[in-house]
Amino acid sequence: MNKSFTTVLGGSMLVAGTAIGAGMLGLPMISAGMWIYWSTALLLVSWFFMYRASQALLEVNLHYQPGDSFHTLVKDLLGSGWSTANGLAVAFVLYILLYAYVSGGGSVIQQSLTPMLGAEPPRMLTSLVFSLGLAAFIWYSSRAVDRFSIVLMGGMAITFLLSIGGMMGNLRLSTLLDSTGGGGEVIFIWGAVSTYVTSFCFHASVPSLVKYMGHDAKTINTCLRCGTVIALVCYLLWIVAADGLIPREQFKDVIAAGGNVGNLVAAAGSNLNSSLILRMLEAFSFLAVATSFLGAGLGLFDYIADLCKFDDSRAGRSKTLLVTFAPPIICGLIWPDGFLLAIGWAGLAAAFWSVIVPGLLLRAARRRFKNHAYLTPGGDMLIYLLIAYGVMVAVCHTLFVFNWLPMYK
Repeated sequence: MNKSFTTVLGGSMLVAGTAIGAGMLGLPMISAGMWIYWSTALLLVSWFFMYRASQALLEVNLHYQPGDSFHTLVKDLLGSGWSTANGLAVAFVLYILLYAYVSGGGSVIQQSLTPMLGAEPPRMLTSLVFSLGLAAFIWYSSRAVDRFSIVLMGGMAITFLLSIGGMMGNLRLSTLLDSTGGGGEVIFIWGAVSTYVTSFCFHASVPSLVKYMGHDAKTINTCLRCGTVIALVCYLLWIVAADGLIPREQFKDVIAAGGNVGNLVAAAGSNLNSSLILRMLEAFSFLAVATSFLGAGLGLFDYIADLCKFDDSRAGRSKTLLVTFAPPIICGLIWPDGFLLAIGWAGLAAAFWSVIVPGLLLRAARRRFKNHAYLTPGGDMLIYLLIAYGVMVAVCHTLFVFNWLPMYK
């Protein structure tokens, strides 16, 4: 196999694998008000801006040595204040996502076990089993997480294809087009933008690609394009499958029940004529949440260890484990159905560090450096578009939280 092809394939899978995760499970629920037409439009707009933001980071990163981190770029170009703010935003995203995954993982396990047990197991128990079981891998070693994640991602890919194929087979065109309800309304876009941003958030992988591939701008840009397009296609298929299977009106019941992953799976199951497809959907949902939990958990675990200067001994790793996982697990037990809300909050912080900060970095880099190995399409106008888009996402989410933007329910 051609070496350049395998390099592009590996880089594209890194980008797609980082972007695709449990966040996509919330897309049909947050999109129910605007439905398929506006969902597709918002998906394309979100992809465009997040792809351009990653290219902006690539342009900036190529002025530095391979291996220099996102933190290094921000501190050198924007100063220690911005670096601290960016670090806090990243930590907030990881903490809030871990909470979302504790909530979503417990919900999926509860939904899956109820038919087998004949009774609904306590959510507290299913959330604890899910989070403590996966946290144990992270505590044991990063290598264990790496190997286990490969297995989980392989299973996630297989169950995604099987469940999506089965859902497409049960798709009803009248449901997808919402022929009786008149389709969606554009007003609901504004409450969904932060969730869509979260779904395309992979930008910390750009310095990793530069580290592994060096200053090969063409190859890295191809990886960014292919990886984000893979994520875009997967999200579009998922929204089409969900909107074509679950009537728009039924999403009100899903949201009223808590808007969690298990509620979505249950609604899909009530419209499927195959228990096998439902099992595949449950398996995909579980694997997506588990993979995301491991990725976010390992990233936050390493961040906390470095921040608190905990060593790599068993005692040191135990301290890191406690600081990393105790807050999201406790929040998941107190507020068990915060999956959809948490994904939106993550999008608020992600708008800062993965959209606004790349725009500011691009402006600072173009002012400091005269020679450029790579130029992001869009010229200087892109800088202001990225900043404006990030601010718009932040403002919309803030208005949504204070109920100044409507939620479909």
